[in-house]
Amino acid sequence: MTSKTLSNIRNFSIVAHIDHGKSTLADRLIQMTGTVTDREMTEQLLDSMDIERERGITIKAQTVRLVYDAKDGQQYILNLIDTPGHVDFAYEVSRSLAACEGSLLVVDASQGVEAQTLANVYQAIDNDHEIVTVLNKVDLPAAEPDRIREQIEDVIGIDASEACLISAKTGLGVDTVLEAIVSKLPAPQGDPDDTLKAMLVDSWYDTYLGVMVLVRVINGSLKKGQRVKMMGTGAVYDVDRVGVMTPKFLQVDELKAGEIGVITGSIKEVADTRVGDTITLEKKPCAEALPGFKPAQPVVFCGLFPVDANDFEDLRSAMGKLRLNDASFSYEMETSAALGFGFRCGFLGLLHLEIIQERLSREFDLDLIATAPSVVYQMTLTDNTDVELHNPADMPDVVKIKEIREPWIRANIMTPDEFLGGILKLCQERRGLQIDLSYVGSRAMVAYDLPLNEVVFDFYDRLKSISKGYASFDYQISDYRAGDLVKMSILVNEEPVDALSVLVHRSQAERRGRAMVEKLKELIPRHMFKIPIQAAIGGKVIARETLSALRKDVTAKCYGGDATRKRKLLEKQKAGKKKMRQFGKVEIPQEAFIQALKMDD
Repeated sequence: MTSKTLSNIRNFSIVAHIDHGKSTLADRLIQMTGTVTDREMTEQLLDSMDIERERGITIKAQTVRLVYDAKDGQQYILNLIDTPGHVDFAYEVSRSLAACEGSLLVVDASQGVEAQTLANVYQAIDNDHEIVTVLNKVDLPAAEPDRIREQIEDVIGIDASEACLISAKTGLGVDTVLEAIVSKLPAPQGDPDDTLKAMLVDSWYDTYLGVMVLVRVINGSLKKGQRVKMMGTGAVYDVDRVGVMTPKFLQVDELKAGEIGVITGSIKEVADTRVGDTITLEKKPCAEALPGFKPAQPVVFCGLFPVDANDFEDLRSAMGKLRLNDASFSYEMETSAALGFGFRCGFLGLLHLEIIQERLSREFDLDLIATAPSVVYQMTLTDNTDVELHNPADMPDVVKIKEIREPWIRANIMTPDEFLGGILKLCQERRGLQIDLSYVGSRAMVAYDLPLNEVVFDFYDRLKSISKGYASFDYQISDYRAGDLVKMSILVNEEPVDALSVLVHRSQAERRGRAMVEKLKELIPRHMFKIPIQAAIGGKVIARETLSALRKDVTAKCYGGDATRKRKLLEKQKAGKKKMRQFGKVEIPQEAFIQALKMDD
């Protein structure tokens, strides 16, 4: 294999904020290189899941190989990875970038640089990428390409004077992007004659072919029939098939250094293929493994329970199937007095939680109840052991706890100037600490340290409503800090309801408790007896509402006569109610749980 073929390969990914046109640009590149016939072409071709298409977001990074005949008469192989833009799927972006040498930075010519644009482009710069700037949507009346060019230079600090001006929707100027990829992005480095060394970029489950592994070959070559070893897990597999994605799987004889392709080999579970692992030959391994990635850490936990207890086994198998395709989703069994058997699940963020829930109800036809999302707390007990707390209901006795630490994030918010006051107020309410405030033209960039617990509930929705949808938000977990956190229990008829208990900061407890009991008062139907609904911290009740009793008219039969007759009947009713209340069981409808867990301030 000559170096000429290596110099004719370009591996690149597309990075951008949500809705700036990554997937649409990918569609045009696929179309213009003739990879897919016009008959097979659909919009957002690489977004294969129904949810991705409906919501207009990319969830899984997808790969496609394009063959391009450039103007210099040479034929190039372009490996494109379309990445997600949403903060919950940042780990998908990080590993896609590690497989490439360059990135297309797509910026909406009317909206400019957003928080996620920054986060993703800095990741690309950290991976030593060559970056080609693309200004999309220049055909819109609101587009201001010259202003946005300046903004990119000011905010990101990369030269945007030669940015490609395109409209991915109409195809205007997309040919200049193809030429820029070939002329500005570097070819991959690698030695095709060295021993095999390949990086595991991604893996997913295919019903017919089993686990498919996306690899980037660094040195050597991968052929069918080789016995390969995963250096991280030590597992050994025989390679059954070698191929490339054009978006469909196409078998090839071998993958050489610098190429990105897919292999299969009797691998049972996606969990067996660790992203970032190094693949090498069993008999002749390479000297050292690649640095790899940190595994995706779940940030938000919540319990998922079937509405009908008989669906528990169906839920178990559905989760197993989802886990096949999404190794970042973790779950374990748990039981709750109020909700029965279910699972405690870990997610990368609230959008991830929402997507998994939607996929469970849609693809497997399950009705689910989700408990309040909570984050992972670290605790040091009085005997100096460290434990992690995933579920507020499992919190040990207060006297045994020396200190509780909660996760904090560094949030970057970009907003038009007129909404800044409301956003600062929101961050202060959520116990935020302002780190930095700077201006880019008429837009403010705010950096805040916030406790993740306060962000998990509805921070994103509130941010969008305060800023009429114009603010953008990006975060990464920074550290764990000690805080004055307490467990707030909800008692209905003096019985604790474990599914409603939450960990809150002491300063917020009363407000949250009051909101919760007021909401439950509206949601629980009235019974024949009075029901107290209380929020308590330990033995101290901090908020209470009383649901009044339904009353049967026992005096209806008394026409006239002595008043004592009526009084006697009422006394008898009262005694009966008292007894009823002692033994009465309160039925809390399932809708009440779901509504009560949706906290709105």
